[in-house]
Amino acid sequence: MVVSDIYAQLFTSATINSRKFIYTALFIFFMVANIAVIGMQWGDEGKGKIIDFLAEKAEVVARFNGGNNAGHTINAGGRKIILHTIPSGILHSKKLNIVGSGVVVDPKVVLDEISKLRKEKIKVGPENLVISEDAHIVLPIHIEEDKKTGGKIGTTGRGIGPAYTDKIARIGIKARDFCNRDIFKKRFGDEQFYDEYEEYASSLREFLANTSLIINEQIDSGKKVLFEGAQGTLLDIDHGTYPYVTSSNTIAGGVCTGLGIGPKKINSVMGVIKAYTTRVGAGPFPTEIFDSYGEKIQKRGNEFGATTGRARRIGWFDALVGRYSARLNGTDSFAITKLDVLSTVDKIKICVGYNYKGSVITEFTNDISVLGKCTPVYEEMDGWWEELSKVKNLDRIPENAKKYLKRVQELLGTPISIVSLGPDREQTIVLKKEFLF
Repeated sequence: MVVSDIYAQLFTSATINSRKFIYTALFIFFMVANIAVIGMQWGDEGKGKIIDFLAEKAEVVARFNGGNNAGHTINAGGRKIILHTIPSGILHSKKLNIVGSGVVVDPKVVLDEISKLRKEKIKVGPENLVISEDAHIVLPIHIEEDKKTGGKIGTTGRGIGPAYTDKIARIGIKARDFCNRDIFKKRFGDEQFYDEYEEYASSLREFLANTSLIINEQIDSGKKVLFEGAQGTLLDIDHGTYPYVTSSNTIAGGVCTGLGIGPKKINSVMGVIKAYTTRVGAGPFPTEIFDSYGEKIQKRGNEFGATTGRARRIGWFDALVGRYSARLNGTDSFAITKLDVLSTVDKIKICVGYNYKGSVITEFTNDISVLGKCTPVYEEMDGWWEELSKVKNLDRIPENAKKYLKRVQELLGTPISIVSLGPDREQTIVLKKEFLF
């Protein structure tokens, strides 16, 4: 039953005074809901910052998909931390961080990440980080294969795709077997990497656990859980712009399979969108900008990949992409990031349709044979010149920026709950608390 049905049934027999109580009760319920944070574009939307912001009030942060091909950049306390596998909650004390079975884990990378965090005086141990014993392991053979074949679609060359390929082909190795000396030696004892990776297995062993059991226990005991996704909706293996996609399910449905929970345990979905659009790697990108506006946005937004350093392709905001992603994920609200980057852009465009063979398409298609031949239909809005990085509340945002937010919200049909005006935690304006913890 959806929320609107609940309201209708309750209000049929409720008095005016009791309705106030119902509003309050439902508000409190959703304030403590478990939240899934999902990228709504082609990744790089700023999910790490939003997750870090929400993690302050969460008790558990759980990563459900992807591998170290993703990078979440977090600015906190004057430090810039880039996480690749470990959930973003690790920067907050007393949070349990879970890496689910839907993630593929490169033991060399994750152990290096742990070491770097400890050097930054950030606590990392089996008491606050657990990795699913069912997660599959990325091995050197996967990285070698990815470097040979991944260039055609613009992968990171980190071995993620080949690791998922072996997983689906049922010839991969799970973390529990990787850390079992007898099993690992039997399978890979003749490989050149065996001795090095046997040492990694010894170090990784203490972090392994039955994470599906743990996260269900945490949810059932009333803990506030934040589900962390990697990449974005249009990189989803099933629903993205195939074959220019990643190798896992990046949408909200992936939370269930990647963590081992039932769908009813996802209480709320928050989508993360940029105030413009970016894409890394190959594939169709209808709103891509090739003029000085694109260069300006790229420079102001520091649009270079956290994992590879590759320059991101820049495009105007695409409302078709936003609506498509909202539908796939059942999005309850949006967090919009990097609005500050658009300051000093005098004319800002929003894509409201695609022109394809003389007809206007108003719904997104992931058919790349069509998408690659579409030209965007734009609405143009006046920009603003005020810097937004130090703005602390909505009233101080320039009128043209407010109009832009309002129009984006109208086109998506979903409320904006958070506006991010910079990379730091403090550069965040909450518009609708009912969608937060």
